[in-house]
Amino acid sequence: MKKSISLLALFLFSTFLWAANKEDTVFVETKITLQTKTGEIFGTLTSPEKIENIPVALIIAGSGPTDRDGNNPMMKNNSLKMLAHALSKNGIATLRYDKRGIAESKLAGKSEVDLRFDDYINDVKDWISLLKQDGRFSGIVVIGHSEGSLIGMIAATNADRFISIAGAGQSADKLIKGQLSAQPKEIQDISFPVIDSLKMGKTVGNVNPMLYSLFRPSIQPYMISWFKYDPQEEISALHIPTMIIQGTNDIQVTVEDGQDLSKANPDAQLVLIENMNHIFKIVEGDKQANLDTYNNPDLPIANQLIELIVGFVLDRSDDLTYTHKK
Repeated sequence: MKKSISLLALFLFSTFLWAANKEDTVFVETKITLQTKTGEIFGTLTSPEKIENIPVALIIAGSGPTDRDGNNPMMKNNSLKMLAHALSKNGIATLRYDKRGIAESKLAGKSEVDLRFDDYINDVKDWISLLKQDGRFSGIVVIGHSEGSLIGMIAATNADRFISIAGAGQSADKLIKGQLSAQPKEIQDISFPVIDSLKMGKTVGNVNPMLYSLFRPSIQPYMISWFKYDPQEEISALHIPTMIIQGTNDIQVTVEDGQDLSKANPDAQLVLIENMNHIFKIVEGDKQANLDTYNNPDLPIANQLIELIVGFVLDRSDDLTYTHKK
């Protein structure tokens, strides 16, 4: 795949100027595309009005049909969009994108039987290569959220810094077993052997109809490609400045996940943000209050998250105030 084309040459449609709140800070949003063998992947470059020798952060969304803004057909919270805008107001450009098969990048998606976890990894590597060709950027930071954390840490070897937000600390096969542990023992007894087989790289021909939606034959090759990656192994192999951020009120990923990642890479900075949930919002209520934030696009993201990322990206270590630091 040729990538000799400048990032500037890939700008599409219009460039939009946005006046940001009372400070009248202006940032620019420009649509760009990544050419792949199966179609175009669409993204948004958000930056200060003037780009000159500033860092750029590549933001990777989480699992499922989550788009570049952090939304999907079941929820709208604008978490990733808010993060991009906040970073740009602080002198950091960002590139966020719809993963292949999702939202505007839907036509770039492969059939379920042909899709592999490595496709997402390679797309991130291609975005990094594209950004490196733009001389306006002083460095590239990869920010991976949720499942995007694993994708990002694998692809970030050619980046300058890596940030994991709400990233799982265990491989996907263990995560699924953990989720199934709440099911009756009969379900576990027929599920776990399938998971073990996929972990060993072997598909399962006869899937119990009760488990078909989870282990249907067409999805098994993808699961095999996903199960082979262990976040602890991958983050331990990173030799660039790394920050691990986890909210204490996250009902999807636990504090222990962040601690597991930190133990695997003792050089990484581990930060716990009090009462931050999975989508970066501060919640002090019960589980229902937590879930309600997933469909509240007006609720701002945690200020401490922004401060931590800005300090880390701009290497202002003396300005950081950690809830917990390792």
